[in-house]
This record gives sequence, C-alpha cells and structure tokens, in this order.
Amino acid sequence: MIDYSPLYRQLADTPLAPWLAVLPEALERRFADLNHGDLARWQKALKQLPVVTEPRADLQRGVTLHAGEPLSAEQKDALLAGLQGLQPWRKGPFNLFGTQVDCEWRSDWKWERIAPHIQLTGRRVLDVGCGNGYYMWRMWQAGAHMVLGVDPNLLFYHQFMAVQGYLPTAPVWQLPFTLEELPEPAGGFDTVFSMGVLYHRKSPVDHLLQLKACLRPGGELVIETLVIEGDENACLIPEDRYAQMRNVWFLPSVAMLARMLRRSGFQQVECIDLTLTSTDEQRSTEWMRFQSLPDFLDPDNAALTIEGYPAPLRATLTARKPGP
Repeated sequence: MIDYSPLYRQLADTPLAPWLAVLPEALERRFADLNHGDLARWQKALKQLPVVTEPRADLQRGVTLHAGEPLSAEQKDALLAGLQGLQPWRKGPFNLFGTQVDCEWRSDWKWERIAPHIQLTGRRVLDVGCGNGYYMWRMWQAGAHMVLGVDPNLLFYHQFMAVQGYLPTAPVWQLPFTLEELPEPAGGFDTVFSMGVLYHRKSPVDHLLQLKACLRPGGELVIETLVIEGDENACLIPEDRYAQMRNVWFLPSVAMLARMLRRSGFQQVECIDLTLTSTDEQRSTEWMRFQSLPDFLDPDNAALTIEGYPAPLRATLTARKPGP
C-alpha cells in the first residue's frame, strides 16, 4: 500500500496535526479489513506495472506520464496488462508512457470548464469522493500545496496507486475512507471539492455542513452535482432510479442549491458552470465496457432519462465559508 510517512510529516505543521494521533491507526485497521472479491486481481495488476526510468508528469492538459528512456516492448506489454487489470476506468483520461487509458468520463472537459474560476496556488485541498484521483493531479498542477482525497472504493484506490507509484514525491494523497470516517477536520483545508457526491446523500444539508466544517474561515467550497431546471423551490426526488442509478436521492435546481448553501452558512455563492452531459463526455469505451450514458437515456427522446426524468444536467457552484 501507499507509504504515508511523507504525508504525516507534511501534516505536522498544519491545523491537521491532531490527525497524527489517530490517522495511522485508522489506516492500519482499514487495510487489515480489506475484503473484496477482486482484491487479488488488483494487487496482481499493480505488481505487473514495470519500473520506469525517471518518470515525470505533464499535467498541463491532462494526466500524462513520460519516461526518461523509451519503454521496451516487454515493458509496454507489462504496462498494458497491469492497467487493463484495473478495469473499469471511470474518470480520466490518462496517458501513461504512451498507453492511452480512455476512461468512461472525459473528466478533462469538466476540469477545463471550472479551472479558470478557481484559485489553488499554495492551498491545502480536500477532494471528497475523489474516485481514482484524476482531478487531484490536475489540482496539484494548478498550484495546490497539498491535495488529499477521500474515497472508500478500493478499485479507485488501486487505480490511484498505479499513477502515484510513478510520482511518489508528489504531495497528492488518497485515503480509502468516507468523509464521515475522517478524523475531525478542524477547519484544516483552504479549498474543499465535492464533485458528483451531493445527489448520493440522503441528507444534502448535512453534507454541506460537513464540507463547511472541513474549511478554514474564508476557505472555498467547489461543489458539482446533478441539478434540474427551475426556481429556488424546485427539486427532483426520484421515485426509484435516476439514469439507472439506484442511490440518487436529491436533484435541486441551481437556485435551490444556492439557497441551501446560504442556509448552511456559506457566502459569495456563484454558479460557475452549467452543462448538459453529452454522450461524448460520458460513454462506454474499451477501458469501461459496461453500460453508460447512451444506455440510460430514452431512446426516443435524449432530453429524458430512461425513467422519464430530465436528462443529466450538472452544475458547479463555488461558495465561501465566512471569515477573513
């Protein structure tokens, strides 16, 4: 697993220093309890990844790794086998030493839409529901001093390790926890991201309050979620599934979400992006062969999901915790 000792040293002189009394033991318990039917396959895949000479990252327009020397045919085969052993790949794309991992989501498109509106230089960043870490690498490239992600999904954790293993000195870390399982955050972060999480929460306001607790006074929240059109009284609570997803509970309008943020104690609420998800941005690929957005829309009316709800519309809002 990941060597977290550099993270512990980095936390020592920050408001998150109290984590050092509990985080190592919590991680030890988590790894002692790992239990998943695909765990052996994922661990085998990581072991297949080749050693690469002088790996370096190019994160300007995506997540691309280069090698100091060209990979041999044997190394390329081992790299491909290892990465394919970690399928399905949801967020991306990645290009690792010439091997293009074409993920389900064109996450680079979303990042290019929101990045001009946020400032990360020198910031301590928390990414809640970070998935395989794609956005965390982009946050680091954007100038973040440290990026910490949380996501309990063990496949995503192993995908993150596949990249992190080539960039072990980068201040980018993933913890296999939920937000609720983290130690008390004590306002230790300058910026908190929550992208694609709110609609999975049975109690959305509680989620907003948890995110606010993670921020220092004056810190910024970046929240992205499914929304519907309508005024500040409009929201959708699906009867059962939404776009074939079982665990979707609450889709507010942008105006309602802005009101919820203000009621939760945030200020300077602004919608920085509102985009209808296209079947070019989310689709099945050779690296994610399961059903995807084209299968979840009404075949006779792409403006509706297969259940008859409005097709996926995603909004990104920024808001600030009161303070200096």
